[in-house]
Amino acid sequence: MNLSMISASVTMGELQKKLDTLSHNIANSNTTGYKRREASFSDLLFQQVNTNKATQYETGRLTPNGIRVGSGAKVSQTALRMEQGTLTTTDRALDFAIANPSSFFEIETVVDGNPVTRLTRDGAFYLTANPNNDNLLQLVTQNGDYLLDSAGNRINIPATFEEITLTDQGTLQVTMPNGANVQAAQLQLIQVMKPQLLEAVGGNMFQLPDLAALGFAENEVCAAVGAGGGAVVQGTLEGSNVDIGREMTDLIETQRNYQFNARSVSMADQMMGLVNGLRR
Repeated sequence: MNLSMISASVTMGELQKKLDTLSHNIANSNTTGYKRREASFSDLLFQQVNTNKATQYETGRLTPNGIRVGSGAKVSQTALRMEQGTLTTTDRALDFAIANPSSFFEIETVVDGNPVTRLTRDGAFYLTANPNNDNLLQLVTQNGDYLLDSAGNRINIPATFEEITLTDQGTLQVTMPNGANVQAAQLQLIQVMKPQLLEAVGGNMFQLPDLAALGFAENEVCAAVGAGGGAVVQGTLEGSNVDIGREMTDLIETQRNYQFNARSVSMADQMMGLVNGLRR
């Protein structure tokens, strides 16, 4: 395999990763709270091919002697973009949108029988029965994961409630049939200062890696913040921040680059065929 085929074939493999990223963004353009990813490229190592020393016709040359032959390009980073998505009014009491683009709801899910804390911006919640108390309901995601309050506990709602309201202080207030208002829970958000450290775990959720192994203190990466003061809007959902027009343009451009490199492989193969077919 010659150098041109190596460079083109390596780049094609990395372009496929960008195509996968763009396809994932487009597929989730209608997913509540979804944050798009953006792939960026960097050059791989190059090889210095030395030629004859400069002749009298090359006096004044500014570039080094020889030829630099690259090995292609690679995806250097798939960055998570945290721009705010469009807020859509639903008038549903259990729909909550986060107005701060760097904050997340704290969710508890069960993995292999153990409770694990995850983060999400999908604010569409539902009520499910509390298995330990028939008089209480619990607030969960569409996947059945539990929304946590400021104390890190699952949120319980009286089963006989009439109305749920989010106050300006970020408190979930429940109106009972007798007109009494009961404070059910204090909502809390997790603000992430370094979102590129987040690991996607599926289901529109993220988790933090082992921060100590990466050399970060927890307070450098995330912090608990209140849900009051307009940080969370009730009766509203945040759409994805995917711009379909931009994604389609990038998709077409990436496909053209892929075709160009595929053509380079084909031309190199034809040239090798011509050389192998030479006869004395």
